Amino acid sequence: MTLLVVATGNPGKLREMQTYLAGLDWELTLKPDELEIEETGDTFMANACLKASQVALATGEWAIADDSGLEVDALDGAPGIYSARYGKTDPERIERLLNELGNELNREAQFACAIAIARPDGAIAIATEGVCRGEILHSPRGTGGFGYDPIFFVPQQQMTFAEMSPDLKRQWSHRGQAFKILLPQLQDIKF
Repeated sequence: MTLLVVATGNPGKLREMQTYLAGLDWELTLKPDELEIEETGDTFMANACLKASQVALATGEWAIADDSGLEVDALDGAPGIYSARYGKTDPERIERLLNELGNELNREAQFACAIAIARPDGAIAIATEGVCRGEILHSPRGTGGFGYDPIFFVPQQQMTFAEMSPDLKRQWSHRGQAFKILLPQLQDIKF
């Protein structure tokens, strides 16, 4: 079984990656706590590649990283790569976003996710992106999920990410879309 280091210190992210990669011959583990990587890229893909490459080089193992966020059309793509830093807490981030949107009629948005897998030498072996289009509601709905999930409405499902079951969210989410592209490519990886 090949070790795959997940470029995060978050056990929840590790569990999520394990769910997406279930059934594959990978043993997933968290990156070392002391390994801090500054996200200096100007796109989700640049940050995912940077994190995967640096973790692979530091550990000498295969590494996987993702970067994702919310892009609101009427805000010229903001918060974008700054989604996690748009406030100190999820409610603060949501409040700031809703205040900036105000009564804007165009509430179209997308969640975007980039995933990169790096070889032990730091070279990127696979890089994929997934998106989920939706709309920003005027107020939160639902109790599941995290981040902007309570205000991100998916018209095809007539619910927010926060109202979806975990399985349904995995099916529709930006991360789920990116993994749908990634998984077939993993079959071609040579170890």
